[in-house]
Amino acid sequence: MNSSESNAPRLVLAAAFVTALVVAQLLAVKILALSLPVGLPVVGSEIIVPAGVLAYAITFLATDCYGELYGKRPARTLVTVGFAMILLMLALLWLAILAPGSPAGVDPELFEQVLAPSTNVVLGGLLAYLVSQHWDVIAFHGIRERTGDRLLWARNVGSTATSQALDTVVFVLVAFSLAPTLFGIGVALPAGELLALIVGQYLLKLLIALADTPVVYGVVGLVHSRRDERGATPAD
Repeated sequence: MNSSESNAPRLVLAAAFVTALVVAQLLAVKILALSLPVGLPVVGSEIIVPAGVLAYAITFLATDCYGELYGKRPARTLVTVGFAMILLMLALLWLAILAPGSPAGVDPELFEQVLAPSTNVVLGGLLAYLVSQHWDVIAFHGIRERTGDRLLWARNVGSTATSQALDTVVFVLVAFSLAPTLFGIGVALPAGELLALIVGQYLLKLLIALADTPVVYGVVGLVHSRRDERGATPAD
């Protein structure tokens, strides 16, 4: 197997991570109301989540696969690169918004209204990303140090479940409470609505974390089966 073939899974995982991450930021401007078959405490009969929740969940799947296959340090590097790509995406987006528009295309005001993320959501999303993604890498490898190569499901579910909890709490509190209160940007929600938003988002993210475990096993197993016979192992 040549070097380009052996590096292909690594490139695919990194590309999937960055793509899902950037798409999640763009989709976050739409809020979904997902109806439940039965009412639940706190959240009621529907879960309110950003439209980018599935895309964002893919980023945790990608970092878990990446960390399992290539080590803790490369996974942290991937998270840092992802943060830089969010900033690059925002810069390019605002350049497009501020540039003069032509009547031949989409109405500039409509373009800005749809694509310009509110400042409070951006602040919440960036801070939540830094906290949760770095914690995901730490938790994943912390569990691995205790279990060795066994129990991949435990480190996948454990790291993703705890990091998604951090992500949800930080994002909701900053975007819909702290930023509006401290800086006067956006709308500050009452405590009851904040709690419902946090619990509803986390329930959905937890279900996704449980569902993606077979995918992690499949990706890791496939890459291991395709590795050459040199016996190279990732450095932590």
